[in-house]
Amino acid sequence: MTGGAGFIGSNFVLQCIAKGETVINLDLLTYAGNRANLIEADREACHIFAHGDICDAAFVGALLREHHPQAIVHFAAESHVDRSIADPGAFIRTNVQGTFTLLEQAKAYWLELSETEKRNFRFLHVSTDEVYGSLRPTDPAFCETTPYAPNSPYAASKASSDHLVRAYFHTYGLPTLTTNCSNNYGPFQFPEKLIPLVILNALEGKPLPVYGDGMNVRDWLYVGDHCSAIQTVLENGRPGETYNIGGNSERANLDVVHTICSLLDELRPNATIGDRRTLVQFVPDRPGHDRRYAIDASKVARELGWRPTVSFEEGLRRTVQWYLENAHWIENVRTGAYRDWIRQNYEERIAQ
Repeated sequence: MTGGAGFIGSNFVLQCIAKGETVINLDLLTYAGNRANLIEADREACHIFAHGDICDAAFVGALLREHHPQAIVHFAAESHVDRSIADPGAFIRTNVQGTFTLLEQAKAYWLELSETEKRNFRFLHVSTDEVYGSLRPTDPAFCETTPYAPNSPYAASKASSDHLVRAYFHTYGLPTLTTNCSNNYGPFQFPEKLIPLVILNALEGKPLPVYGDGMNVRDWLYVGDHCSAIQTVLENGRPGETYNIGGNSERANLDVVHTICSLLDELRPNATIGDRRTLVQFVPDRPGHDRRYAIDASKVARELGWRPTVSFEEGLRRTVQWYLENAHWIENVRTGAYRDWIRQNYEERIAQ
């Protein structure tokens, strides 16, 4: 698998290790890749970590032939919309060029397999609902046949990678699968994203920056549910198919922020800070900010029997509790570079 030291990838690694599966984990360890996410996995012989770049064709090819995997699960990606606005080139390199390189090496490896191994091999590409663009309040949720309409450099780079994966199935017969998920949250999420950013700022009594009017809507998916969905698709999905993975939990951003404040006021009250909802500060909206995402996950439920099991309320409580209990992890990821990014992207907006 690729990107297994990141947020979703590391949660997937831990699920696989718990099932006794061997995982070869390829990660470049950029700012959001963290070996500390893999401490439990590193204790197990079935976790093999490989520090490398998915754009390095020779390295990827050698890794495939050395370990002879039955599947590739491709998580590695640049994934933060704000960062894609500031530096789109990095997203094209990782998400487009990296996926192309991986597909090329996977195809060459797959062609060398026996006929039985070829039939059993899978290449699963993990993508996002952002490729579909933005919904109006009354529009039906995104389904697998919704036309692509990406509105950010991040979304465009992921849409490009989705098209490449589709092309390698239809052109070369490589047995690919694609999953498009809604917004994930849970343990190990890098604190530039909304939920961990709000948790950490609210704990410290700092302003809680909310874009625009706070009414942008997202469908929230607990990361453990997402990982189980990926396992289900990997084991039972039909090659060449796309499966949308959602949490059936649409919430406005402001509602999410208020819920986190209420949880922290309950679990970690602070008389000096008081009601943490008063920390909310509306900031100028990001360019091209999509208004609403929603996922129709009926296909994966109907065909493969997968449904989310963790409600948003329960998942958010688990997430807040995890951040409360893992102060050392938080301190290690909040480097000077991270602080510079937060200052540039949020604090300067607040000052406007």
